Amino acid sequence: MKKMTAFALATSLTLGLLLSGCAMDDPASSGSQSSNGGSGKREVNVCSWGEYIDEDLIGEFEEATGIKVNYTTAESNEALYAKLAGANYDVIVPSDYMISQLIEEDKLAELNYDNIPNFSKIDDRFKNLSYDPENKYTVPYTWGTLGIIYNSTMVDEPITSWDAMFDTKYAGNVLMINNSRDALGIALMDLGYSVNTDNKDELQQAYDLLSKAKFNGVYQGFVMDEVFQKMEQSNAAIAAYYAGDYLTMLENNPDLKYAVPEEGSNWFVDAMCVLKDSQHKEEAEEWINFMCSTDACLRNMDAIWYASPNTEALEKYPEYYEETYGEPLDPELYAIMAPDQSVLDNCEAYLVRPMETRNLYSDLWTQLGI
Repeated sequence: MKKMTAFALATSLTLGLLLSGCAMDDPASSGSQSSNGGSGKREVNVCSWGEYIDEDLIGEFEEATGIKVNYTTAESNEALYAKLAGANYDVIVPSDYMISQLIEEDKLAELNYDNIPNFSKIDDRFKNLSYDPENKYTVPYTWGTLGIIYNSTMVDEPITSWDAMFDTKYAGNVLMINNSRDALGIALMDLGYSVNTDNKDELQQAYDLLSKAKFNGVYQGFVMDEVFQKMEQSNAAIAAYYAGDYLTMLENNPDLKYAVPEEGSNWFVDAMCVLKDSQHKEEAEEWINFMCSTDACLRNMDAIWYASPNTEALEKYPEYYEETYGEPLDPELYAIMAPDQSVLDNCEAYLVRPMETRNLYSDLWTQLGI
């Protein structure tokens, strides 16, 4: 296991931000509109997920380029989308299905890949995917799976099915993920349906399954980043969350286990994009190129436990880990971080759905009363 705890990483993140001037101030309130932010300095406004970067990379990029990074976080794709209305972000890091929606709505800029030579390091299997089939708008950042995290001391047997997320025997000890696409997707998978269904009856059944479990007190809560504290401190037995975050939690609680359920799951790609109204496109492309370098990808894998789409980084990480920590990387942990194709073959990527289906998701989520 890594010697650095998640707490130490979080502390380093906070101190690094405060000392470097990259504090989590939202560009929406910064008034930053010109190419130099009105200060004579170049800058880039980035919005990504919490605990999703080796924080030292921000300061190193600033020192190497003279570009100030204003780094902001969002908890979910839906939260990120909602923030776009009033923010001046340049680079965002949405997931596959949200990227498709943003392209559909003409909100993303076509990238100048001449400014992103490290794109050549991205493995071909992460290019030309359904959300950006011509590779005009995106550079993949990380990839992984959604699964079940459970405390082996708080359940009767290993968890292998999504059924556990709806089982009354775990009432009050289950954490459901707090976004509509994942939560309804989990219910759809448990029912044996595609996560990309547009069938109203199937979506209603998924809602009914969630609603019944909520009514019966199965859920301690619907959470996003709060899942770290709750699972690390054994305050809940079962949670639906992402593989990379599980590996971070495992450093603080060795009783935790992870499973991609037998019914299958979602495998995802998060990618870096530039908004069409960006005032700092050149700086944005410099940031993206820096973040997909092999060195940055190796360090990110080490800090956040999410697999990189950079071919060199993916191949070199076990060796990098052993050189860094003086011990070999547990192959079981690496298989969770970067699962074999056989695992992915039993998973589905979320695809953007027609507006009618998106509206139905919103309506059902509202009815659920989260």
